[in-house]
Amino acid sequence: MSQKISRRVLLGLAVAMVLGFGLRQYLLTPEDFAGGALTVAEAHAQATEGKVLLIDIRRPDEWRTTGIGEGAHPLDMRREDFAEALAGLAEGDWNRPIALICARGVRSARLANRLSEAGFGNIIDVPEGMLGSRAGPGWVRSDLPVTAYEERG
Repeated sequence: MSQKISRRVLLGLAVAMVLGFGLRQYLLTPEDFAGGALTVAEAHAQATEGKVLLIDIRRPDEWRTTGIGEGAHPLDMRREDFAEALAGLAEGDWNRPIALICARGVRSARLANRLSEAGFGNIIDVPEGMLGSRAGPGWVRSDLPVTAYEERG
């Protein structure tokens, strides 16, 4: 009987590990985004030159931890009015170049696809993110300037 229990426990652990790995891959693997992409250095340069509207879509706790990339506008992607707030930052220009950055490029790719489908005409992904990914070292490790996040409100 104890052998049956041990086998059941081992089988349960194996299933949990497979499911956990699958969930991890889903959460950490960015969707393919057919639109444009910028490196963090390009995103920084274009944002500070006013050529692109750079949006940091991470959460406030993430902004507090690393700061916000110079030239970026913090806009939490979980906001119910995210699209409206983004349109406001773009001054109603749905074709304005808008670059999205998150921590590691996963959320930005997913959101870039959704915004493109919603009618934004020039969405650009920054797949390195703030912390780095397979696409590159990221904003922080590239030693690009950041500004401290200040709560509003």
